Amino acid sequence: MTPDLSVEVGGLKLRGPVLAASGTFGYGTEVPLLERRALAGMVSKGIFLKPRAGTAPSRIVETPSGMLNAIGLQGPGVDALIRDYAPKWEAWDFPVLVNINGESASEYGEVAARLDGVPGVAGFEINISCPNVEQGGMYFGNDPRAAAAVTEAVRRRTKLPVWVKLTPMVSDIGVIARAVEGAGADALSAVNTFVGMSMDLHAYQPRLSFRTGGLSGPAIRPLAVHLAHQAARAVDIPVVGVGGIMRAEDALEFLVAGCRAVQVGTATFVNPNAIADVHDGIAEFMARKGFASLDELPRYLPRD
Repeated sequence: MTPDLSVEVGGLKLRGPVLAASGTFGYGTEVPLLERRALAGMVSKGIFLKPRAGTAPSRIVETPSGMLNAIGLQGPGVDALIRDYAPKWEAWDFPVLVNINGESASEYGEVAARLDGVPGVAGFEINISCPNVEQGGMYFGNDPRAAAAVTEAVRRRTKLPVWVKLTPMVSDIGVIARAVEGAGADALSAVNTFVGMSMDLHAYQPRLSFRTGGLSGPAIRPLAVHLAHQAARAVDIPVVGVGGIMRAEDALEFLVAGCRAVQVGTATFVNPNAIADVHDGIAEFMARKGFASLDELPRYLPRD
């Protein structure tokens, strides 16, 4: 018996539970390298309203069991995305969500409004790990009111699915999760990268030009599983697990912890077949255990 891996997440019907994570597939340029049958969907690289240059090199540093990056959300802006990339997405057989960013709640809403109804854009993933320039650089994702304001600003400007990508750099992720759920989010992505630093012992300074960067890869997986589980316990909307997934077993940990789907990113830098390997491994596990669909997979979600 072949298990049914299809799943519905936050307003999208997906043919499987494994998506490509934002920032690791550009705007679809990496898709030709994949076995697309196993790809349930893709989240684009982050986009702002206007073009953004990003940070100066060095931008990427390898770390034990992981990677630090400080790309600076470089991107071409909304107009270029609509002109150059959305027409390609429209022809694909899987949905593409656009990861949207802004320096104010109103800018997030404007980005969503510009992309709403554009063929090829299936939904949005809101990156709330951006600094709010109107409040002195505080990150939207650190404060439930700011996170809710961004979510509401996007929700008002679109009827498309709205997912919110949560930052791990908070004292209680459940508070943020409930705030964005209340503001109209259809699903959550948990979690974004952790902030880290690596020192060059020859130059006696940080190895990244921006000094700090986002840590991804298998080093963060146990932390990400915990936070995704906490988010899933806090809300009724679906949670998509993100963070350090290299193998099917890693993805299954997120699914058992309460997630409905997962995103794979950094793993594809070392294994272009990572998404297919994870997808096929999930199917093999389910067949071996006798589960006919993902809905039959046990989930550990105790309520205190």
